[in-house]
Amino acid sequence: MDRRRILLIIFDGLGDRPITELGHKTPLEAAPKPNLDWFAANGTNGLLDPIAPGVTAGSDTSHLALFGYDPVETYTGRGPFEAAGVGLALQKGDIAFRCNFASVDENLVLTDRRAGRIKEGTAELARALDGMRLGRVRVLFREGTEHRAVLVLRGKGLSADVSDTDPHEEGQKIPDAKPTNGKGKNTAKALNAFTRRAYEILKDHPVNKARTEKGLPPANMVVCRGGGVAPDLEPVTERYGLKAAGIAGVALIKGMFRSAGMDVIEVKGATGGLDTDMVAKAEAALMALTTYDLVVVNVKAADLCGHDGHASEKIKVIERMDQMMGHLKAHLPQDVVVAITADHSTPCGLKDHSGDPVPLTVFGNDVRVDEVPHFDERSVARGSLGRLRGRDLMPVLLSQANRTEKFGA
Repeated sequence: MDRRRILLIIFDGLGDRPITELGHKTPLEAAPKPNLDWFAANGTNGLLDPIAPGVTAGSDTSHLALFGYDPVETYTGRGPFEAAGVGLALQKGDIAFRCNFASVDENLVLTDRRAGRIKEGTAELARALDGMRLGRVRVLFREGTEHRAVLVLRGKGLSADVSDTDPHEEGQKIPDAKPTNGKGKNTAKALNAFTRRAYEILKDHPVNKARTEKGLPPANMVVCRGGGVAPDLEPVTERYGLKAAGIAGVALIKGMFRSAGMDVIEVKGATGGLDTDMVAKAEAALMALTTYDLVVVNVKAADLCGHDGHASEKIKVIERMDQMMGHLKAHLPQDVVVAITADHSTPCGLKDHSGDPVPLTVFGNDVRVDEVPHFDERSVARGSLGRLRGRDLMPVLLSQANRTEKFGA
């Protein structure tokens, strides 16, 4: 059988809703994107609900689904994936949290949830917190991408059944963690002690003194959410019988790759921010396809624009994504099946994820090309793939790549 390789491109937060100032078009509809349109016009298209229709997906749960797992059965919280992304190997009983470096006033009221999207000095701040002792509980703390970080609590009798210390809205006081059932008492106590100690350590840290002198928000608080234990996932290498690798700039997605048994390919210039080098990611993907059966590429930038509510910036990001796809188009081997989609919608008007479906294009030799001319939310809705769920994607790609086995005699 002529087995083919698979390239899965996931444009994080790409989906959107019509915007008045764009003439009631989405950023995808408004942006010039000849290469993305070429893939759509020469492929088969449809809409994809990352989890299920109307369900607002996180980047973690949606990636689980896109890799073929059932998030309802396998998801144990975002923290463990963040930990894997920064290289923290969890032990049995560890509780991992995803965190933000944030800014608070002297009353611990949140003034900036991302500390001005801090990019420099986070390693020094993380080292000041790592190794902290909270009674019998040990703290492992690592910086992530920009304002993101990871906290692991290690000790006996801990549980992930605690509430967040992230109020999610500026102007709110940092809340105490509370057990959500009887098992979370020790964890809540340790997490609250960490929060207080972290503020005392960070408020006078040289990094923050320098930021204050420059008029920048200090990263004087750590807010935590998404606590969980390490998930038990069957590696995709065993699940599908193929060799897989992933390319991403942010720690969370790298952690998703590692947790699913994929190799992580580090790419110079892949920052996970608006300055990420998308063409470098494309080059790395083409190189990886010489040795891997499945290569997954995550590009984060569109999601950042959606969260910030910047439609014009999202259009610029889409234009850069199109340049990336043009590079792939010019150098793509004949025996590669390409899927182009998103992990969720992040509408600029909402400034958060939504339950709207995202566009999906599958391109490759022998695909049943439909009559969709453009890659955008409304055009692909007329495609022959119809409307799929995230878990349906891998079977579709494996079939197109001639990697499925007959069901029945």
